[in-house]
Amino acid sequence: MKKFILRTVVTLICCFLIVLAFALWPTSTPPLNADQHALDNPELVQKGRYLATLGDCAACHTQSGSALYAGGAAIQSPIGGIYPPNITPDKENGIGEYTLDDFARAMRNGIRKDGITLYPAMPYPSYSRLSDDDITALYAYFRYGVEANATPNKPTDIIWPLSTRWPLAIWRKLFAPEDVAFDAARYHDAKIAQGAYIVEGLGHCGTCHTPRDFTLKEQGLDNSSPTYLAGGQVIDGWFVPSLLNNAEGLKHYSAEDIVATLRTGRTAKHVVIGSPMNDVVINSSSMWNTDDLEAVAAYLKSLPESKSEATAPVAVVSQESDQVLNEKARMAFAYQKSCSYCHESNGQGEADIFPALAGNNTVLAPNPQSVIRIILDGYDVPTIDSKQIPMRMPYFRDRLSDKEIADIVNYIRGSWGNQASMVTPEQVKQIRLEHK
Repeated sequence: MKKFILRTVVTLICCFLIVLAFALWPTSTPPLNADQHALDNPELVQKGRYLATLGDCAACHTQSGSALYAGGAAIQSPIGGIYPPNITPDKENGIGEYTLDDFARAMRNGIRKDGITLYPAMPYPSYSRLSDDDITALYAYFRYGVEANATPNKPTDIIWPLSTRWPLAIWRKLFAPEDVAFDAARYHDAKIAQGAYIVEGLGHCGTCHTPRDFTLKEQGLDNSSPTYLAGGQVIDGWFVPSLLNNAEGLKHYSAEDIVATLRTGRTAKHVVIGSPMNDVVINSSSMWNTDDLEAVAAYLKSLPESKSEATAPVAVVSQESDQVLNEKARMAFAYQKSCSYCHESNGQGEADIFPALAGNNTVLAPNPQSVIRIILDGYDVPTIDSKQIPMRMPYFRDRLSDKEIADIVNYIRGSWGNQASMVTPEQVKQIRLEHK
C-alpha cells in the first residue's frame, strides 16, 4: 500500500513538472525585423495613435486624472483587482526597454519582456490576429508618440497563492489561441472583412460581448462560433447585450443606427446603455473614421439572425381576472407618473433626445439588471458634440420602492409589443443593495 501511494505521489509530481515545463517553454514568434531607427517616423506614429484610439487602449491603461497610459484603475476579476500597467516609454516602470519583438510578443501572446504571462484581462487572444504593420505602428506610437511617465505599477489585489503567476502560463498554453494572422478570405465582402478585422482584433468586442466558460476562456473569437458576441453576462453590474441580430441584440438597428451609436452614443430611437460602453464611445469609437465605422456596422449586420431562447414571453390571458386588471392598472399608473413625460405614453420617446422603450433591446434583455440599475441610479447619455442636447436620466432610488420599480419594469417589458420575462421586488432589492 505504501509503495502504491509513493508511486502515485511521484507520478503526480512528474505530471505536474511536465505540465509546468510545457507552460514555461518559451513561445517563439517570428521576428518583425523592423529598423528601430526607422520607427521614429511621424506618419507611422500618427497611424499608431489612431490604432491605439481604435483599440481604446487608454480605457484600461489610464486612470482618471493621471497621465496618459501611466497605468489604470483596478479591473475587477473573480479573484480580485488587477491594475493595468504603465505602458509609457519610461524605462523603469513602462515599456521603454521593450524592443519591437518584445512588444509584439506581449500584444499577440500575452508575455511580458521578462517572460511572465499577462493576466487575460489583457485581450491578447483578440490581438493575436493583428497584422505586422499594425503592431509596428502601435509600437512606434507608444515608443515615440507618448510621453514617458515614471508612475510605478500597482500590485494586484489578488491574495496569495492565487496571485502567483506561473499558473497563467498553463492557462495561456491550454486556452489562448495560436498566433495566426487574420484571414480576410473567410469573408465574402471586403468591407465585411475590414469590419471583422476591427471587431475581432483591435476592437476586441468579444472580450465583453462573448460569454466565457468556467476556465474564463472566451467561447469564441470569431463568427465561426455560434456564441461569439452573444452577450448574456454581467460585467461591473451591467448586463452585456448580444450583438447578434436578435431582439435582445441588433435586430432593430440598421447599419446607419450602428454607425450613429458608435459615433455619438445615440440614434433617433436608441442610446448607448452602460457606463463601460459610454467610455468606449467617448474615448474611442466617436473618433473612428467613417470608413471603419461603416465596416464595423456591415460586419455586425452580417452576423446571423439567431433566435434567443433566453427571453420568456409574457403570458397572454384571454379572460383576465379583476386582480390581473388591477395589477396592470397599477403598473401603468407607476409608469405614467414617473416615466411618460419623457418616454411618452406610447413608449416611443422623443427622437434624438429620449430613447424609445418599445422594441428597446435593453428593455427586452433576458436579464433585467441594466434596466433596473438605470431606474435606480439614473444614467448620463454621452454628449459628443455641441449639437447634441445633454441628457440625464434621473435616478429613482430614493423616490420609488422596490415594488414600484418592479411595476415599472414589468410594464415596459410587457407593453407596446414588448414581450419579456417579469421581475420581482426581490430582484430589485438585491440589485439596490449590490450597487449602493
